[in-house]
Amino acid sequence: MNQRLLVYEFMARGSLEIIYSENLEGALPLPWSNRMKIALGAAKGLAFLHGGLKQVIYRDFKTSNILLDAEYNAKLSDFGLAKAGPQGDKTHVSTRVVGTYGYAAPEYVMTGHLTSKSDVYSFGVVLLEMLTGRRSMDKKRPTGEQNLVAWARPYLNDRRRLYQLVDPRLGLNYSVKGVQKVAQMCHYCLSRDSKSRPSMDEVVKQLTPLQDLNDMASASSRPRSTQRGE
Repeated sequence: MNQRLLVYEFMARGSLEIIYSENLEGALPLPWSNRMKIALGAAKGLAFLHGGLKQVIYRDFKTSNILLDAEYNAKLSDFGLAKAGPQGDKTHVSTRVVGTYGYAAPEYVMTGHLTSKSDVYSFGVVLLEMLTGRRSMDKKRPTGEQNLVAWARPYLNDRRRLYQLVDPRLGLNYSVKGVQKVAQMCHYCLSRDSKSRPSMDEVVKQLTPLQDLNDMASASSRPRSTQRGE
């Protein structure tokens, strides 16, 4: 019997799920600089899909679908749920709700109306996972912390508290300005109003200058307002 195979390029680092799967004793967390490189690469992938003559909505953007090569270059995989974007004067595509719980935009879940801004919301969830080192949904966490977006939302626009979101495994090995910008991007990407979310082209523009920041928190005294528990 003839069989068809889908052959991927070998991606030495596996998927982005490593941000929270490397919890083995002695394992090093994914460095901040690598997280920013991956975020930019994934954002460029979505921007490419959204910007063509025939827009494509990815519809299942999540950490397990972002594959990494040996140099942490990100590539999107598994386009099985991708959908052609609205054509002509249409504002959305009406479709049955599919995807992964915890990543889907609220308006898509409630109405089945799909737009490129649905992908932007999903990107915001993944970016938040990279910031915190937490899963989008984690039933093992205490009540009130199981849904990552719901737990993190009050911190994202609070300059005094946002550092409480940073993956504790990073210690102080992260860019102070980078954390501020990433939290701000998460805030806008995860807006409940889809029209308030940025385009992926805008996200790429915001992420690009974060690649070269070297204002590491470990290089200076950390303000008391950023300490955990305050």
